[in-house]
Amino acid sequence: MRFPAGPQRATRGRWRLAAAPAAGALPALAFPAPSLWWFAYVALVPWLLLLRTSATPRRAALEAWLGGWGLMVALHHWLLPSLHVFLLPLAALLGLLWIPWGLLVRRLLGGRPAPADAARALVVLPAGWLLAELVRSWQGLGGPWGLLGASQWQVPPALRLASVGGVWLVGLVVVALNCAVALLISVPRGRRVALAGTAGCALLTGVVWAAAPQPEAYGSLRVALVQPGVVAGADSVERRFEAGERLTRQLAGRPVDLVVWGESSVGADPARRPDLVRRLSVLSAQVGAPLLVNVDARGGGADGRAAGIYKSALLFGPQGPTGDRYDKMRLVPFGEYVPARALLGWATSVGKAAGEDRQRGSTPVVMELPGRDGVRFGPLVCFESAFPDMGRHLVRDGAALLVAQSATSSFQQSWAPEQHASLAALRAAETGRPVVHATLTGVSAVHGPAGERLGPALGTGARTAVVREVPLVRGSTLYVRFGNWPVYGSLLVLVLFCAGEAARTVRGPAPEPSAPLARTGRG
Repeated sequence: MRFPAGPQRATRGRWRLAAAPAAGALPALAFPAPSLWWFAYVALVPWLLLLRTSATPRRAALEAWLGGWGLMVALHHWLLPSLHVFLLPLAALLGLLWIPWGLLVRRLLGGRPAPADAARALVVLPAGWLLAELVRSWQGLGGPWGLLGASQWQVPPALRLASVGGVWLVGLVVVALNCAVALLISVPRGRRVALAGTAGCALLTGVVWAAAPQPEAYGSLRVALVQPGVVAGADSVERRFEAGERLTRQLAGRPVDLVVWGESSVGADPARRPDLVRRLSVLSAQVGAPLLVNVDARGGGADGRAAGIYKSALLFGPQGPTGDRYDKMRLVPFGEYVPARALLGWATSVGKAAGEDRQRGSTPVVMELPGRDGVRFGPLVCFESAFPDMGRHLVRDGAALLVAQSATSSFQQSWAPEQHASLAALRAAETGRPVVHATLTGVSAVHGPAGERLGPALGTGARTAVVREVPLVRGSTLYVRFGNWPVYGSLLVLVLFCAGEAARTVRGPAPEPSAPLARTGRG
């Protein structure tokens, strides 16, 4: 029995609308905690195949938007306890960024694309994907959490690519390989192009692996990470501080160059609490090393800063504060401030959005390490370790080590702690500098200058202090020298593509070939 064409099309349309969010969500499986990194190279294929068969551009835009919505929900699902249903409209807003990419997919891969269109797809589609990731990486839209290239944090060849073009270059290669697989499956005339594109990606990776400059080691530091774990209760601020003290004292007698506490490890501004200054100074003297803590408290006013709540990295020695202070610059939307609070302030009533906006710092800071002449390090606070440009700027300012202080106490049972810790590998590979990711609660890890992990990570259940030997290196990576050149190259590709499409529209369709004239003979 054959169904009428109308109901059959409606059923197929509903199936596609349901499939689009599921297809868009698939890349999330490549990130920690599932950590199916290899899946990233085919995760976009179902979405690509869906978009290339969209009946109309309008339909392609809808399916691209739904896929983007599914991707954003999957990558940020761990925020549901904090944002509740508010996460869904936010994801829908961000999903709009994939509409241009969906239109590109239909334009270049739809129908029976010629080999030339298949070749252009291998260049233009990765550039279009990167543009969507670039826009959503703006701090006000949530920042660069879940960039596709970041799923390759444990793959050495991908980390070497990051040293040349940052996480952006890794993402371009991953998307290009997904496009090649889609061509192999669905476009017979594009299979040679797909194989050539795959070979090109392999060749690029091989050349980078063999020829990309790597920093040269010349010494080492011994860095201690203190992780007290989750501390709950009415007096949690004081008990958390005491737990940090107790664990830090266990380091006495061991050779240590720097002790790092996690984010929000100190719950009051030491400038207003002389007793905290005294306790931290004594602790530094007992251990024989400077102590980097993180203050989450109300401050400012008398010291020239605006009054308000700051998240600040402070360095203490045996004589008290060294004078180095870094105030967090890039705050977490809704977690630490509410964008357009006058319009969206109602979000505080349906979730755990910030009741009061935190104050922002004004500039990055590179701190001198006491006792190690000439050695400097750059602090980052939590969410800031997701931004490639911040680590790059600190290294250009002379940092030999990057230190990220974090806490994920609200998301201990989710994918967030492991995914956050994995970002340290990308920042290390990009900058050619070791990265210490120290958490109050969460996953603490240390990565060497090539992105390799140094020693086992501390899981969410750890309550301990450990020491890791961290190499010091000279030299610079190409990413530090040249910055986000893959981004600029992608923008150029898209401009040239749009110019070509506009020129083709102005010229109009190519004329149909005329029929050959009948030959006439003479009688």
